[in-house]
Amino acid sequence: MHIPENYLSPQTCGVIAVAMVPVWVRAARHMREEVPRQKMPLVGVAAAFCFLAMMFNIPLPGGTTGHAVAGTLVAILFGPWTACIAISIALAIQAVLFGDGGILALPANCLNMAFVLPMCGYAVFSLVRRRQARHAGEKDGGSGSSSLGQELRAAGIASYVGINAAALCCALELGIQPLLFHDAAGRALFCPYPLWVSVPAMMIGHLTVWGAAEVVFTVGILGFVRRVAPDFGLARFGGTGLAGASDDVGAQPAPVRTVRAAGPVLGLVAALAIATPLGLIATGDAWGEWSTADLATRVGYTPSGMARGWEWSSLMPDYSLGALPSWLGYVLSAVAGVSLLLIAFRLLSGASTPKVDFGPRDDD
Repeated sequence: MHIPENYLSPQTCGVIAVAMVPVWVRAARHMREEVPRQKMPLVGVAAAFCFLAMMFNIPLPGGTTGHAVAGTLVAILFGPWTACIAISIALAIQAVLFGDGGILALPANCLNMAFVLPMCGYAVFSLVRRRQARHAGEKDGGSGSSSLGQELRAAGIASYVGINAAALCCALELGIQPLLFHDAAGRALFCPYPLWVSVPAMMIGHLTVWGAAEVVFTVGILGFVRRVAPDFGLARFGGTGLAGASDDVGAQPAPVRTVRAAGPVLGLVAALAIATPLGLIATGDAWGEWSTADLATRVGYTPSGMARGWEWSSLMPDYSLGALPSWLGYVLSAVAGVSLLLIAFRLLSGASTPKVDFGPRDDD
């Protein structure tokens, strides 16, 4: 789902970039207001799950590959606006450092995976949870294993809808290119596949294999987090976390809870980073992510806009590092990406000023 460089026209990239600026501004404001400073580093841990999920390529018969995003997971833990910032930073690291997704196409990739996905996923999650609560005759945010099971079912449904909504947006962005930008002979200047090709090509994989992978990642990680670190994330829906977690002032001091929440979850992040070479098992490129040469062999010509397009030379292209074995390059890339995310949100934690007293202060 990472749109490469030059598949979208500069005009399309510019329009989407302008549209995303107010989204990022609002998302940053929400994150600053909603996330306690002590828990800001945990947002980086949640973003790391997205980064790692996108490294596990899953094949589909016919030679194409895809991946999960785990965007709904971050939205459930920290809210959809904070998820927008977290996933946007993860996508920026992927584009700049690893060449996964285009630099000019970064706003479009953020629109799809950092905005549409968590917003749609969280909306569906909230709707399902409230229906579950009404059906059970309970208030939102029940406790116990039954409530956790309901939350995980809601998360599974929401994550499936979220990733397919993002895939549809990506397909539409690619599919309108040959309709809007073509030469006098009718040949596309950028992505050459029209809507009636791009939409089914994108959606078949996401409605089946990759949508299922999104559910597995979301439900598996969320279930682990809720059981071993119930204070990881924010309290939602009126002050009580959906799995019984709480950010009440009367609870343990926030720094203590944050440290305890981070330990086992960081262990899972480390395990996933070590396991990322499993993504190398899938051969071939994702649909719509071919090189210009490979695309030319598929359609019989090189779109002139792509031939004259701009290219970014990333430091570790395709998660590789020089002559090192592919599996080692993958692990080092995972470590580098996760480390940058943790550092970024640690810095944001130091720069943020909480607007609400989320716990006792040292001078109280």
